[in-house]
Amino acid sequence: MDTTKHNQSADIDQGRRSLLQTGLGVAGATALSAASLPALAEDKPPIGNYPKGVAGDTVFVGLTLDLTGPYSAEGKDERMGYELAIEQLNAGAEEIRKISPLTKKGVLGKRVVYDVADSETKPNSAVQAAMQFISKNNAMLVSGSVSSAVAIALQKVCNRERTLYLVAIGGSNEISGKDCQRYAFRFWYYVYSVAKAIAPVVAKSLGKDRKAVYLVPDYTYGHTTYDSMKEFTEKEGWKTVGQQLHPLGTKDYSSYLINIANSGADTLVVIDYGADAANSIKQAKEFGILEKMSLVVPVLSPFLAEELGAETFQGAYGAMAFWWTLQDRYPMVKDFVSAFEKKFNAKPHDSAYMAYMNIALWADAVERAGTFYPPDVIKAYEKEEKRKGLISDVWFRAADHQGVADFPIVRGKKPADMKDPMDFCEIVDIIDASSVLPPADLFGCKLGSYV
Repeated sequence: MDTTKHNQSADIDQGRRSLLQTGLGVAGATALSAASLPALAEDKPPIGNYPKGVAGDTVFVGLTLDLTGPYSAEGKDERMGYELAIEQLNAGAEEIRKISPLTKKGVLGKRVVYDVADSETKPNSAVQAAMQFISKNNAMLVSGSVSSAVAIALQKVCNRERTLYLVAIGGSNEISGKDCQRYAFRFWYYVYSVAKAIAPVVAKSLGKDRKAVYLVPDYTYGHTTYDSMKEFTEKEGWKTVGQQLHPLGTKDYSSYLINIANSGADTLVVIDYGADAANSIKQAKEFGILEKMSLVVPVLSPFLAEELGAETFQGAYGAMAFWWTLQDRYPMVKDFVSAFEKKFNAKPHDSAYMAYMNIALWADAVERAGTFYPPDVIKAYEKEEKRKGLISDVWFRAADHQGVADFPIVRGKKPADMKDPMDFCEIVDIIDASSVLPPADLFGCKLGSYV
């Protein structure tokens, strides 16, 4: 667990004192009938941590973040996005109210407190952290992920515990597909959507007569991304000449790159993410592969451009959920970037954007529901009411709890074209997210019960 509590311990102690003053301990609050609980509980039966999790003047959010492991850069960026959103939410900032218009200060008048645990990019570690937050901190919300395997594990355990879970990053089609859960929502896109969006762009830019070879991490995200990219690039006329599967966290890609170099491909599609993408592409350059092949990274972490540098990254294509130069087009992006830079002296990446939006949209759902009662909050999400997002209107599809938000396709800039040391990408297109959504039943989503 993170040793920095962000005033959480004092807030929890204050909440406990409030319970004791009214004669209600945690166990007592659970045992009492709904009729004898404070007015906030209304006539709702206890479920998950409701109503004990909102009996005081605060509400607790548990953040399971990849602070170590191959996705640690994204996890640390998520943390900053969550912190900014919670700070603005508690202050009743205008930036949050543009997304959640019913918000005043906090959520339903309660101040949001939180703590952070390192999930280490491991499902087991993430689940242990989530269970601590739920059982010890009475969390009403758990959020945070980069790995799809972590996201799937978290949404299953939170669904079992009847605690809301919000995916931060996790692209596997299975998250909102066969592994979807009633108590989980994903604002990050399906990789199906990314593939459908990027295939026509790269076919137009690079040509339709291409031979693609894939470097694929051997877990759910890698498999479903490969399947979707293969499907949509082949529809554009590309030929798939092979894939190289490797374990997550691989350090030496030599054996895979030798096969790629001998594949006859003219396009390398790297499905790796985070540190794995940086390591594999650096080694591909050392092998001379990037001199002969175009580079496509379908789900592109902004940190990759910084890690590789413009000399290596130039000309690479990929989809991002967010890129900071969108501030030149969208006022709400400019506000977000300015606030983030002021607080952290850094540019926000799409992982911070996802974290920020998840908190703002959760606050909006609770405010619209008028209660923290989890089934009612879920139903507020499921109404598909559109809210202003930083880039476009946003909402969640009721049938599979998939978030809908427009996103950019980018290309790496040549060093000579960069206007700023962080100006690594040019925006090639902005995708209408609703136009690339899969049918809600395509990947087998069957949401369970509310109670």
